[in-house]
Amino acid sequence: MSSGNSRPERGSVCSRREVLGGAVAAMATVAVLPRSVLGGAGQTAPSDKPILAGIGIGGVGHGQLSACDKVGFQIEALCDVDDSYGKKSFDKWPKARRYRDYREMLDAEDKKIDAVYIGTPDHSHAVITMAVLRKKKHVCCVKPLTRTIDECRIVVDAAKQAGVATQVTASPNTGEGGCRTCELIWAGAIGPVREVHIWSNRPLWPQGMMTPSGQDPIPSTLDWDLWLGPAKEIPFKATWPEGHYALKQVNVPGRAPRDAVYHPWNFRGWWAFGTGALGDMGCHHLNTPYRALKLGHPTAVHASATKVFEETAPLGSIVSYDFPEREDMAPVRVTWYDGGVKPPCPPERQGSPMPGSGTMYVGDEGIMFGNSILPADRAAKFRDVPKTLTRRSGTWGEWIEACRGGEQAGCHFEWAGLLTEFTLLGNIAIRTAKHLEWDAEKLQFTNNEAANKYVREEYRSGWSLEA
Repeated sequence: MSSGNSRPERGSVCSRREVLGGAVAAMATVAVLPRSVLGGAGQTAPSDKPILAGIGIGGVGHGQLSACDKVGFQIEALCDVDDSYGKKSFDKWPKARRYRDYREMLDAEDKKIDAVYIGTPDHSHAVITMAVLRKKKHVCCVKPLTRTIDECRIVVDAAKQAGVATQVTASPNTGEGGCRTCELIWAGAIGPVREVHIWSNRPLWPQGMMTPSGQDPIPSTLDWDLWLGPAKEIPFKATWPEGHYALKQVNVPGRAPRDAVYHPWNFRGWWAFGTGALGDMGCHHLNTPYRALKLGHPTAVHASATKVFEETAPLGSIVSYDFPEREDMAPVRVTWYDGGVKPPCPPERQGSPMPGSGTMYVGDEGIMFGNSILPADRAAKFRDVPKTLTRRSGTWGEWIEACRGGEQAGCHFEWAGLLTEFTLLGNIAIRTAKHLEWDAEKLQFTNNEAANKYVREEYRSGWSLEA
């Protein structure tokens, strides 16, 4: 592997229309001939059970692999850097071939598998996804697609070239709720939408702290160097000292203790490995608003937050994004809240408290919570808006359909790239505490050169997005 974060040349930014339509042409290259005719894996007939390999199979990975199994994937290879964390999956699929290093697995399984699921921490998404795309395998990655914006552009471009079925695990916008929201907004149920407020109950892991001192013995079950992957090398630290502030954030009644410093689970709060509350939940909450409001790239972003440390995301933040006019849509400001912060409760709710998480659309003629319209007389007027959008089968059903040569998944990489860039732009605004003006075409901030250092970051020696 070459040293540094060497990169293929970036393609130009896509318009929203190109994102919606471009991947259809790419998917036309996914053959639907039987594997026996093709002479190898990687191209799946509609009648086949796609052969799946999993990378990052503990925790959330186990649950999502189980969902893949349920819809018809055949799981034959499993990879995790931590034998203990992956044990539940290893035990559930005992016949699956086992690996620690994803590179060894992809080489060994190249002629045997059709698709790969990636459930690793954020910092390793890009390098693993690029390796899978070079093998021309269908690929599903947990959200967000990447940890940096530059990685995101490179991965999206590579997926176009590979012509395989891609998916990211954002909450789908193609079910009943997402489709109904789109239909109501497009019918003018609340008039032109000027504001969107999105709030989350995250984080559920430690944030707002400094790197702990010292180091602990690395468990024999864990390959810490492989876990670090392209990230900077740091000493392994198992758990927080008793009484540390970080533990107060995660060890609460009714929730299993999560006292790890980095692994498992608690990588999310560290900028070197995760993307904070916005990166964790942003793609989920944004998927429907992006479709309903025909959003593309914001032109400006600014944030306020609790104390921001160099190493970790803050305890709470508010991030606002400005989008210009788009097709038939008015300019809109989208504001994100986390850490227990919520938007003001509108008078239309008549004193009803705001839920722990949610999405509120504010239009000239009313507001919507999800697809519930206020005021009541406005809701009555638009009760019978026709259902014009096709409801689909969800994250895993959509992906297996695409692997079999059908319609592309709803959160394919081009679409997921937009959601991912949104969250990562917000994180840069949090880290700089500045109003930032964004040129998506040039992939740079035009009013703050210092912020551009976060757009792309160097890998440690021995790691690259190239082969």
